[in-house]
Amino acid sequence: MKIIATNKKAYHNYEIIESFEAGISLLGSEVKSIREGRISLKDSYGEVRNGEVFLLQAHISPYEPANRFNHDPLRERKLLLHRQEIKRLIGKIREKGYTLIPTKLMFNEKGKAKVEISLAKGKRAFQKKQAIKERD
Repeated sequence: MKIIATNKKAYHNYEIIESFEAGISLLGSEVKSIREGRISLKDSYGEVRNGEVFLLQAHISPYEPANRFNHDPLRERKLLLHRQEIKRLIGKIREKGYTLIPTKLMFNEKGKAKVEISLAKGKRAFQKKQAIKERD
């Protein structure tokens, strides 16, 4: 697996509980832009709607040669998961404090784009400070 982008802010702001690997539905110009490394997962998150999972606020910069056929940089992108995984995520998200955060974006051996989406619980300010102290 070739890792294209990581969400370092997620590891600082959230406690990662469990991770899933999901496919992502992309347009052609988005794939080319991702191959150039022009993606940011910094403020992105996942949301479950009508039994489907979507990736929101992930910024993929426009691909210059695509000119008028380019994509919207902040559009919603559908994540491809098995039905059992989606049901499990719905059950966990209903609990207080849990959210879906993308942690990595990568290409697998076959050239397919994959997102590692994690079930996470937000850290409080004192927990963040304590983690920094332990790291130092």
